Amino acid sequence: MEEKGTGVEISDFQEGVLFMSEILQTNTTSTFIDNMSLPIHRWFRYTAGFSAQWVEETVRKYLSKSVHNDNFRVLDPFAGSGTTLLACDKLGIISYGYESHPLIYEIAAGKLLWKSDTDLFLKTAKDILAQAESEHSVIEPYPEIVLKCYDSKNLEEIDRLKRALYSKADGSSSYKLSWLAFVSMLRASSHAGTAAWQYILPNKKKARVLSAFEAYSKQVDLMYEDMKVFQKSQARQCAALIKQDARKEAAIEKNSIDLIITSPPYANNYDYADATRLELSVLGEINCWGDLQSKIRPGLVRSCSQMVSKEKKDTYQYLKDPLLKPIYSEILDVCTKLDLEKENHGGKKNYHTMIALYFLDLAKVWQELRKVCKDGAAVCFVIGDSAPYGIYVPVDEWLGRLAVAAGFKSYYFEKIRDRNVKWKNRKHTVPLKEGRLWIGG
Repeated sequence: MEEKGTGVEISDFQEGVLFMSEILQTNTTSTFIDNMSLPIHRWFRYTAGFSAQWVEETVRKYLSKSVHNDNFRVLDPFAGSGTTLLACDKLGIISYGYESHPLIYEIAAGKLLWKSDTDLFLKTAKDILAQAESEHSVIEPYPEIVLKCYDSKNLEEIDRLKRALYSKADGSSSYKLSWLAFVSMLRASSHAGTAAWQYILPNKKKARVLSAFEAYSKQVDLMYEDMKVFQKSQARQCAALIKQDARKEAAIEKNSIDLIITSPPYANNYDYADATRLELSVLGEINCWGDLQSKIRPGLVRSCSQMVSKEKKDTYQYLKDPLLKPIYSEILDVCTKLDLEKENHGGKKNYHTMIALYFLDLAKVWQELRKVCKDGAAVCFVIGDSAPYGIYVPVDEWLGRLAVAAGFKSYYFEKIRDRNVKWKNRKHTVPLKEGRLWIGG
């Protein structure tokens, strides 16, 4: 049996992949949905994620094959809200995570404080609530999106909570956990609906909305109980989260990683910056949609057309970058078709530029990941393919070839499920899939 695209005999690496396929035949392991019932993981719903239980099974499998278990290291270069890191903590395995989105980084960092003093956290959080309840009502100016998402009563309570919270800003674990409780309850206390991909929908009203004070209190109690559960388990606080752009020079020791488990942004025009606009606006980190471009997007992989408008004139020059040589003819053909096709659509979205820069960014990521991986390390990317304007982009094939060009030895794609088959507003009928791209070497 051969690995796809390599022409080599089946390896221990692929045997591990096939083993995982046999024991994990569900279609939710590539989504965050399972995590919403798990302590710590459920503190903040981050749709761009995958199953923590699947991560645990995968780490156990590769740990059992490792000769030096005490030196086993895991990396997630797109750590998101910390799924891989928390799963490794539960197993007592040393792990590292990169995250460049400033808000998501702070959320993941807060989750990793699960071993903090629970009683001190509870006291700090309750003191903040008591102070907020006694505060005078002086609402500071907020961006328009905030005004659209809260009625006057809840906005007043949110403002009072925020002022009370910031008065306790001493950098302690208890403060950071209280901050996370505040951020995590902002959706529950908003009447605005939330799309499946976390975009806020001010014109879509929810049937049930908690008061901000009630939502904050419930979130604090949930976090307190979850911390106690985690602390009573065999978990160890081993994770290191680094504010790092995965495209940049590696922030950890070379040749130190045994296993990488991650899910990079998909090339499907999802805007990871815009998905957190409500939280960023309440916190005062941004004042308008345009601030996302200057303050949030620069550190993110260019996976949506909103991020690439200034680069569109240089699209075909980017395609000539030596890092894209392994897929040059194919990606040039796809980008050319996308460039022509956009003229048939009112939005004229620059998908051709997005695709060019997405794969250039991921080629850079592969270069950096190869530096930190030990020989024989395994890498798993949870990915989905793409078809902007109905033009198919073979994401798994191209990423696999770019990985091999970066110095990895082989790749294999394991399909999990079909994607977007239930969407009634799909603009094309191109079959799409989601799965795990396994990289060996």
